[in-house]
Amino acid sequence: MARDLAERFPAAADLLARIDDALDAPLSTLMAEGPEDELTLTHNAQPAILAHSAAILAVLGKQLTGVVAAAGHSLGEYSAWVATGALDAADAARLVRRRGALMYEAGKARPGSMAAVLGLGTAEVEACCAGASASGLGVVVAANLNSPDQTVISGDPDAVQRAGDLCKAAGAKRILPLKVSGAFHSPLMAPAVPGLQEALGIAPFGTPAFPVVANATADFVHDRREAVRLLADQLTAPVRWVESMQRLAGRYPEARWLELGPGNVLTGLLRKIAPEARCTSIATADDLEALLAA
Repeated sequence: MARDLAERFPAAADLLARIDDALDAPLSTLMAEGPEDELTLTHNAQPAILAHSAAILAVLGKQLTGVVAAAGHSLGEYSAWVATGALDAADAARLVRRRGALMYEAGKARPGSMAAVLGLGTAEVEACCAGASASGLGVVVAANLNSPDQTVISGDPDAVQRAGDLCKAAGAKRILPLKVSGAFHSPLMAPAVPGLQEALGIAPFGTPAFPVVANATADFVHDRREAVRLLADQLTAPVRWVESMQRLAGRYPEARWLELGPGNVLTGLLRKIAPEARCTSIATADDLEALLAA
């Protein structure tokens, strides 16, 4: 993970080293060499994904011009604030490591689960979650509103199972359990909120060069106070990704989109939400060199 970026681009290597120093841990080595079971732990995975995105941004630097807005999915919202220049990558890495640790602790205190519902509309999924929670024996909510036919549900394991069964009966094509350490973006994450609010409250946010579309509201955010509030709210609120992408595509119909970071999941989701949008995924050194050449 990001090894090729560090080997080919000094700016990426320097950025990853700076994040290692900020975390007082060899995160870049873990990203490059594993072991995978350690890398995928929440408190490592979150800063690793941010570091990958930030390394690409470090290489692009001032060559990335004309940016009008940014958005990030879940922890990617922190990467979006890095992209605006309002949050330093090292400070963001410390924040998301703290966020990951708090989420992990909340998950241990009240174990939860998540599952992706494929092939069923969001409104139907939300209705199934309400039905599964109606008995009072556990809570389940629609947590990640990823695309018109893909919604992730989150909550108490039994309630997630009940909601999945209801979704299947309602016509869902597939219910895919996710390997997670807690019920993210659900009320079960409430114990993590005070600690994150404290960490966000002392984080050095500056003035952004352009707005970020917040997960919790799908609205454009321009200032520190609102950013801090919504990043804390995000722990228990759904990721309104469909609305966020629709808001951006509606305001900037001619824009070019860049997905910076590991994988191309968001590019795939965007094709379902706004098929006319032109999006390029930049994950590897080869991708980055092609972009710079263009």
